[in-house]
Amino acid sequence: QVQLMESGGGLVQAGGSLRLSCAASGGTFSNYRMAWFRQAPGKGREFVARVSPSGGVTDHADSVKGRFTISRDNAKNTVYLQMNSLKPEDTAVYYCAAKGGGWSTEATHYAYWGQGAQVTVSS
Repeated sequence: QVQLMESGGGLVQAGGSLRLSCAASGGTFSNYRMAWFRQAPGKGREFVARVSPSGGVTDHADSVKGRFTISRDNAKNTVYLQMNSLKPEDTAVYYCAAKGGGWSTEATHYAYWGQGAQVTVSS
């Protein structure tokens, strides 16, 4: 079983950048597909990006494509989300998640979750 902990959230002005990190422990990190989701107040959990176990394949939601980049470092048991050109509508709690098995953008398919990191983008 893997435990996940996010860091790197905060308050930034529109157009700015942040990098989120998610450190994993308690499992074989390189076995897991990793993803980032976000949840804004009053809304459901939204897929942001995912990365394959090796890091060689990534996928990003259309709303963040070209601005956000997911990556992972299996030697450090860490997945990252580099967020550039941030917009006020990116304001949300960001969660990292892990799963075994197949490729998915559905939150309900992910078994392991971090506690979340708040990202607030001011206009």
